Amino acid sequence: MRTYDDIDRRILGELQRDADQSLDQISERVNLSRNACWRRIRTLEESGVITARVALLDAAKLGFGLTVFMQIRTNAHEPGWLEAFSKATKSMPEIQGVYRMTGDLDYLIRARVADMAGYDRLYQSLIRRVSLVDVSASFVMEEIKETTALPL
Repeated sequence: MRTYDDIDRRILGELQRDADQSLDQISERVNLSRNACWRRIRTLEESGVITARVALLDAAKLGFGLTVFMQIRTNAHEPGWLEAFSKATKSMPEIQGVYRMTGDLDYLIRARVADMAGYDRLYQSLIRRVSLVDVSASFVMEEIKETTALPL
């Protein structure tokens, strides 16, 4: 595992804060020449530390005002079921995250939908595609903190 120095971390922090900044702005903020900054960013991209640069959108303004966490339990743990579950969840654009869990819960799904009817359509679509023992859902009433930034 490669270690990252303070300059790498400052560059990554700047990119997490605003990936649309110019190279000149980033290099000035991290106190590095433009070329040295560019080389470091390229190295961070080539090593896979920087995986993508994206625009973050306001889900509510785009009609996806309801966040739901679906708790999934299954009695199927064979590779074929997992492949079908993975394929199904990856193909559903409302689903933003799928996590295999420890403890009583098998999987946790994070999704964005317009409303309860949207959640019901998502739920019905998922259970048609893959067999599940139990699905329960929790709906977000207030987002107190939502970030993609890692604590560098």
